Amino acid sequence: MEDKTTRGGLTTPSEADVSRMIRAEVETWKPRRGPDWSDMMIRLAAAGPPPWAIYSAASAALVVIIVTAFLVGSWLQIGALAPQHVDVTLPH
Repeated sequence: MEDKTTRGGLTTPSEADVSRMIRAEVETWKPRRGPDWSDMMIRLAAAGPPPWAIYSAASAALVVIIVTAFLVGSWLQIGALAPQHVDVTLPH
């Protein structure tokens, strides 16, 4: 395996040219004053799922969590789900 670069023709830049172009681009780059929140929110809204799908999934997850908590609480007899022991004496 040789460590020599191959010649690609007239349109292929050398490694030195690519390095120089990248260095020049990095040195001239200036950050903006701050994040562009409005542009970011527009892009997220366009790229993400529709709101009704998110709300439906969140509602379904909430129902599953509540039903699971009720079943686990009943099984473990926790809190108000525990059977109430009341002493009742009935007259004969």
